[in-house]
Amino acid sequence: MEDDILTIEEVAKYLRVSERTVYDWAQKGEIPSGKIGTVWRFKKDEIEHWVNQRLSGSSRNDGEIKVKNIISPERIIFLNHVTKHDALVELSDNLATAPQIKDAKELQEEILKREELVSTAIGRGIAIPHVRLSSITDLVVSLGISKCDIMDFSSLDDVPVRIVLMIGAAYNQHNYYLQTLAYFTAKLKDQALRDALLKSEDPVEVYNLLTK
Repeated sequence: MEDDILTIEEVAKYLRVSERTVYDWAQKGEIPSGKIGTVWRFKKDEIEHWVNQRLSGSSRNDGEIKVKNIISPERIIFLNHVTKHDALVELSDNLATAPQIKDAKELQEEILKREELVSTAIGRGIAIPHVRLSSITDLVVSLGISKCDIMDFSSLDDVPVRIVLMIGAAYNQHNYYLQTLAYFTAKLKDQALRDALLKSEDPVEVYNLLTK
């Protein structure tokens, strides 16, 4: 437990559960985790914070995901970048226009830092970069739809990323943050929805597709 990045085996020993249990939690988004290639990895400080929340009884349900409260047409943009760095910079600049974001520089730095650590590409041409920061007052989302393939996201299925959903949340919104991740991950698996998003050229139309 001395390293900042932990394996499934190390997390299992720390939590005194089976490796299979940790794997299942990671697959379901119930524990803070990320993938390097095909292998799950865990940040030590996030695991410790997650444990502390559960022990203190603060692991509460923050309610249903209310999409209209966390995204707006102004935070839907069309990208034209072939590198993830440029795409993430433009999208973080857009997300930073939301009143919930109090430190645009920190947001961008942490988004890029997390992406260097673990790719946020989840397959099917989708990436969901996400951070929790104390300088964010409430969860908020920006969506970028790329008009060209973003080639260097290192997606598990090797499909170039075209849809980038960026989530910023307050540091104490762990459960709502995980619920939002799970909600959009499931929603964007719909091929018909992805096709409609990629064909659209109007932020309002995209907004309606996501919120209907």
